[in-house]
Amino acid sequence: MARRRSTVCCPRPDRSSHFLGVTMLLLLASCNDASPTFDEGQPGNIADSPQQGCTISLAEVSDGGVGRDGIPALTDPDLVRADDSGASYVSSGSRVIGIRVGELYIAVPHNILWWHEIVNFDFGDFKLAVTYCPLTGSGIVFDRSVVEDAELGVSGLLFRNNLILYDRRAESSLFPQMMREGACGPETGLKLPLYPSVDITWEGWQRLHPRTRIISGETGWDRPYEVYPYGDYERLNNSRLLFPQDGIDPRRPPKERVLGIPLGTGGGIALPFELLGRETRVVHTQVAQDPVVVFWDPDLQGAIAYLRSVESQTLSFEVRNNKIVDRETESTWNLRGEASEGTLAGERLQQLPEAYVAFWFAWAAFQPETQVWGLE
Repeated sequence: MARRRSTVCCPRPDRSSHFLGVTMLLLLASCNDASPTFDEGQPGNIADSPQQGCTISLAEVSDGGVGRDGIPALTDPDLVRADDSGASYVSSGSRVIGIRVGELYIAVPHNILWWHEIVNFDFGDFKLAVTYCPLTGSGIVFDRSVVEDAELGVSGLLFRNNLILYDRRAESSLFPQMMREGACGPETGLKLPLYPSVDITWEGWQRLHPRTRIISGETGWDRPYEVYPYGDYERLNNSRLLFPQDGIDPRRPPKERVLGIPLGTGGGIALPFELLGRETRVVHTQVAQDPVVVFWDPDLQGAIAYLRSVESQTLSFEVRNNKIVDRETESTWNLRGEASEGTLAGERLQQLPEAYVAFWFAWAAFQPETQVWGLE
């Protein structure tokens, strides 16, 4: 694989690596300690297939400056144990996107996704794409079966600052990640099913799943995976965006992480991490006709949404002495959605696949009619 190197002003003197165009702009802004002035991007390679049409406004589509596959997606990278030297690039507080495939638990660190944004996995009948957009903080795992198991790649384009994926089998088919469906090309309107995932700290994921595997830092690409390449971009109250965006919702800090549960084209509920607070918490809500509960663990910085029905019984939960207990059977539950003690010991709640974590400004842009838990 070709490896390109360049240097920027902020890295340590002995560090040189391939910093892509988007990263360069943000780092330069951080180095100058000033608000960046970014030029509006152009529609880029959407214009290559105008006959296909798009359901999104091209005025909100920007060219990130890296080109198609300029940010290289990974396919079936090596997985190692948590104590393997190949996992040394991840610290305990680093965030990962965790998935379960059968009895296999896998952590895909943000560290990897800052540089690759998409990891395609083939696990027998499970064809998945773990995706993360560093600009919108959104981590979503898609089931690729609806695109005939085709790999998804990074188009180099952004919609409302959000990653646009493309179908490598039908390259003119473009999927803005947070729309979760095709927006341009022959697959316009095709919905990408979500696969259950957890966005949590690496330490937290290991506590939940001690035998987990994690992507090895030996990917074949020359990237400093231990280095966050976007300066202070993730700072809670940092309102800077790569491309200007109108109508930032002021109800929460722009870069606050929220667990969002979408409903319809613009509604849903957002649970802000700061409002969930410093204590174990359960939140009951309704998604369409389904009763849902969210378990929150402040130590692990993880919020997970579950359907709250077991054996045709709808449960309600509360926290007692820092433990999650259902009122109906007095069984004790953990963040994994498993009953560890009581009448229902061994039972497991079904995770809600549609729930995912994103920065508040982005969630509100894609789900403008959202409710905010704790404010409503």
